[in-house]
Amino acid sequence: MTYILSVVANPENPTIDSDLLDRIGDAVKGTPPRILAPNIAYDIGLAKPPAKEALSKAAAMAREVRVDINLISAENRRKKLLIADMDSTIIEQECIDEIADYAGKREEISDITERAMRGELDFDEALKARVAMLKDLSEEVLIEAFKHKISLTPGAKTLVQTMNAMDAMTALVSGGFTFFTSRVAKETGFKYNQANELLSNDGKLTGEVKTPILGRAAKEKALKRLADEANIKLADTIAVGDGANDLSMLGAAGVGVAFRAKPAVAAAAHARIDYADLTALLYLQGIPQTEFQH
Repeated sequence: MTYILSVVANPENPTIDSDLLDRIGDAVKGTPPRILAPNIAYDIGLAKPPAKEALSKAAAMAREVRVDINLISAENRRKKLLIADMDSTIIEQECIDEIADYAGKREEISDITERAMRGELDFDEALKARVAMLKDLSEEVLIEAFKHKISLTPGAKTLVQTMNAMDAMTALVSGGFTFFTSRVAKETGFKYNQANELLSNDGKLTGEVKTPILGRAAKEKALKRLADEANIKLADTIAVGDGANDLSMLGAAGVGVAFRAKPAVAAAAHARIDYADLTALLYLQGIPQTEFQH
């Protein structure tokens, strides 16, 4: 088979049954499905890409039961480098919005975050504006925010640990802050992490971020540098993110995955996950649940 139609449900809502698979398979004229996880993930083989109308019909069937489908090349599926965004991807929150709570400016800062992630604002300027509002907050706030407000997205640790077990490079590259990426990387198992650095003086935030700012271009640069250093072809990489500052990274990767992403990002990415958790990135690579590491 030249192509694979990946059909994946959220493990907490395993809605894929034989009837759905039959209807999707008939629509795209695919082979009998290969089971990756019963009722959760399947591969349907295709000799050639289905007609646009057939793929749209299959997608509509899947959406009715909150299932993700993506058309993937059958060649070279297992990747050698995973690069991931952190905020609203590997973790469920936007760190700067959680810090903003302590400054009493959550609504104002969250609005800027949302607009920046939709691509309506310049990322660098939006970050500077938000960090300026945090001036004079105690560094202790960062510890409190991480302990009490930050949670991993379901499937995050399994994704990273399984990729590590495959001897893949795993990198967490964020437009957020090193304080959080270092801790999230340790908790999940990422081998490398990179982000922006909040500046402080005498235990208080200065309202500034160290330059140069890691934004959209820097994420793509990080992907290419990490791949080059490990002698990995870009075709052998998979990237995941949700915001406009992830677009260049997602576009440069062998497979760029929009995870519960802003509309413009989901429309531009090679694959999109709207319903499943982060283990969907393993299923996209054809990795069965029996090989997952936790």
